[in-house]
Amino acid sequence: MTLVTEEKIGALSYVSVRTDGAFDVGKTFDCGQCFRFDRVEHSRHECEYSGVAFGRAVSFASDGDMLCIYNSTAEDYEKIWKHYLGLDTDYAAVDRDLLSRCKSDAFTEAVAYGSGIRILNQEPYEALISFIISQNNNIPRIKQIIERLSSVCGKKTEVCEEMEAHLSGKSSLCAFPEAEALHGLGVDGLFAAKTGFRAKYIYDALEKILSGEVDLSVIPTLEDTEKGIEYLCKIKGIGPKVASCILLFSCERYDAFPVDVWIKRAMQRYFPDSDFTPGIFGEYAGIAQQYLFYYERYLGGQK
Repeated sequence: MTLVTEEKIGALSYVSVRTDGAFDVGKTFDCGQCFRFDRVEHSRHECEYSGVAFGRAVSFASDGDMLCIYNSTAEDYEKIWKHYLGLDTDYAAVDRDLLSRCKSDAFTEAVAYGSGIRILNQEPYEALISFIISQNNNIPRIKQIIERLSSVCGKKTEVCEEMEAHLSGKSSLCAFPEAEALHGLGVDGLFAAKTGFRAKYIYDALEKILSGEVDLSVIPTLEDTEKGIEYLCKIKGIGPKVASCILLFSCERYDAFPVDVWIKRAMQRYFPDSDFTPGIFGEYAGIAQQYLFYYERYLGGQK
């Protein structure tokens, strides 16, 4: 990846990065790993998604091999967005490793079809709360709940007039609520935000985080991903699937392999007669999971 330019449109700073086709904005933000971004309608770019991450409004837009990041300086890119977008990982090497481990024709097609997907390195606290909300839920509703909570007790992001054109029609965006603010809503307040049965689970997570019983900074020091799953399952309502999502999408545990309905279908369709286990994919099993998820979601019914 090569940082090409830092430019300005009025008060709006943005950077352009040459990705050489190794990053696809649409695929990355449309594979169920984050919930704060929406596609920008009528964008002048081929594809553009805007939202909030790390407490700031940002927009990622692509045209061929060029990625534009709006509301970002070159320093922001190096310190935040390069790692957030996974642009510091050699996915060509990852793909070679995965394909050497799994010779299935269907998986080879899935890797090719999902080319450009990157695992986002999100903030662990936000990912934890978001994936608790995701339980027995659909993506549009998950987004609505998170936006509702953010508008109630999240801090409003500051954007210039030029940035508003990149905000999917929204005049303002709020950062994900801090734990203290969200905890202040209580179970009743969380329920009022239409979190349903998840309200008590969210509150339990907040209680454990604020008391120090759960310290998300500990996870990178744990022996392996299984220990991470065990650690997160101390929180009520978190099971192996939700824990695996948190580990994969925010803790750089790329061997975590969340199993949802799409992955179950993919396993039944493409590996029906095998004693398949995620371990076949090695240290990048979670990236393989994203390829299979995207492939099954968009092409599964045609196979």
